[in-house]
Amino acid sequence: MLDKTFYSNGKLLLTAEYLVLDGAKALALPTKFGQDLVVEELNSPKLIWKSFDENNNSWFEAEFDMNGFEIIKSDKDIQTTKTLQNILKEAKKIIPIDIRTEFLKNSNGFQITTKLSFPRNWGLGTSSTLINNIAKWLKVSSFELLKNSFGGSGYDIACAENNTPILFRLINGKPIIESIEFNPPFKEQLYFVHLNKKQNSREGIKNYRNFSGSIQEISNEISVLTEMFLTAKDIKTFENAMLQHEGIISNVIKEKPIQKVLFSDYFGQTKNLGAWGGDFILATGNKKTPAYFKSKGFHTVISYKDMIL
Repeated sequence: MLDKTFYSNGKLLLTAEYLVLDGAKALALPTKFGQDLVVEELNSPKLIWKSFDENNNSWFEAEFDMNGFEIIKSDKDIQTTKTLQNILKEAKKIIPIDIRTEFLKNSNGFQITTKLSFPRNWGLGTSSTLINNIAKWLKVSSFELLKNSFGGSGYDIACAENNTPILFRLINGKPIIESIEFNPPFKEQLYFVHLNKKQNSREGIKNYRNFSGSIQEISNEISVLTEMFLTAKDIKTFENAMLQHEGIISNVIKEKPIQKVLFSDYFGQTKNLGAWGGDFILATGNKKTPAYFKSKGFHTVISYKDMIL
């Protein structure tokens, strides 16, 4: 197995947060930011792992043996080491037999180096880009590896593998992915604002699962709104879809929309992306938008053209 380099795109979920898990049609966007994974062969039967952030600073290191991926050495972040160990063990189970034979040669080991092009707290897919890169390296299904490790709908894996916006839907548990053109004439009025913290999506999903109404009915409503997002010809139609979407999800998870919580005096419209309460939000606006959010303490404001592939 020669030295190889793999790359996966980051992601933003524009519509259908939470409901994408239950079949709602989602509009998802791959980002210009992502993660590299470089594989180099070693003459020692161990796996050396090194991860670097966007500033080329090492943030994680570990070593595993090649037989069962038992931990030889870990830095202080033992939980990350155990999470990575689990991903590797799950990948090993589904490696094709010809690849597995070469992968598990006693004389062979590997050094893996990963590098992010975005800060880890941005929530653009540190885990999904990792899983997709590992899957490409070992020639296994990235969706199967995700299912067996982190779980989730898989829209983030679809973004990792696609260089265009996508419509994503789960039908009978299987991902249906459609590459689309999403080029709104008002895209210069769209911004992505980071809320200064990374949100735990599992907590949000837990709240979502407590909803006692008809998930199917809500999923259908969200799917219709996804089409409205996709076909909107003007900013007012788009903002109306954002407002409706926020209202529906607010009712389902029993949380207030971000605009009511933090930005009630904002002149544009905002929408949560992914798990509510953290990571990035979408904001419509103009040249005054960055200054507004920075005055509120939110200094990461990225234009659509600078964020989305």
